[in-house]
Amino acid sequence: MKKRQLSNKNATKEVKKVYEYICSIYGNHIISGQQEDPREGNHDNENKYILENTGKLPAIRGLDYIHNDFKGVNERAREWWSKGGIVTICWHWGTPPDGIGYPSSQGTIDVEEALTEGTDLYNGMIAMIDEVAEALKELQKDHIPVLWRPLHEFDGAWFWWGKGGNECFIKLWRLIYDRYTNYHGLDNLIWVLGYCGDVHSGWYPGDEYVDIIGADTYSEGTQLAMYQKVVDIVGEEVPICYHENGPLPNPDDMITDGAKWAWFMTWHTIHIMEQNTVEYLKFIYQHDYVITLEQLPKWDR
Repeated sequence: MKKRQLSNKNATKEVKKVYEYICSIYGNHIISGQQEDPREGNHDNENKYILENTGKLPAIRGLDYIHNDFKGVNERAREWWSKGGIVTICWHWGTPPDGIGYPSSQGTIDVEEALTEGTDLYNGMIAMIDEVAEALKELQKDHIPVLWRPLHEFDGAWFWWGKGGNECFIKLWRLIYDRYTNYHGLDNLIWVLGYCGDVHSGWYPGDEYVDIIGADTYSEGTQLAMYQKVVDIVGEEVPICYHENGPLPNPDDMITDGAKWAWFMTWHTIHIMEQNTVEYLKFIYQHDYVITLEQLPKWDR
């Protein structure tokens, strides 16, 4: 595809290399990805399962700041980057001013109040944003680029950051982008905007705030219709990823259908181990269209 410019003109050289690589394979291959189980002691279960059954490892490791385990998540991010892999981090953000964990991320607050400077809710929200920024700075110090996927599934009705409607969401996305890029100087982020499966229009923050677009569903198939909905919003010149999935999409069918996902990111536990047979998992990870860990470039490190 035609190389799109990163939204952050000060992006690190590592970010530029990863982004250029994703653009270079887009439409010709799909990069494999696997989300880890965020529960203590279970973080490597999925990748061990994939390796044992396919002889391969995913190219992208998915992590989550869901439990505010910044040290542990960052340690695993460093380890994965040192193996030559790509790191993506999402954040199941608990409701401001101090929520933590998945149930809290599905809570409800007055998002307009949270976006109003000077309110206690605004100040609490900014403190949470800044706490995560400090964690991301630690990765920047180690020259680790991150596919940063905050506020995912925003156009659904389940997370607090989407419950205020599209205008509030756009303000929130732009606030975080500005806070991280201009205030904190975080130049190691590739900004990934992740729609839900329905892909509602009217929620797009703008090209200057986004690098990669995604959508997700836990249904079978190549999801061509979902892919096309994203194309209809952003056009053909931005990579589009399948940012969460359960059943893995069939590479042969993707090629036939023209569902040109940049990567897949299979969710943890039952989604990789029960929604995909071992035989099918082998077929996916050994397919020429699918890029696994050992096939990634060396990033000239």
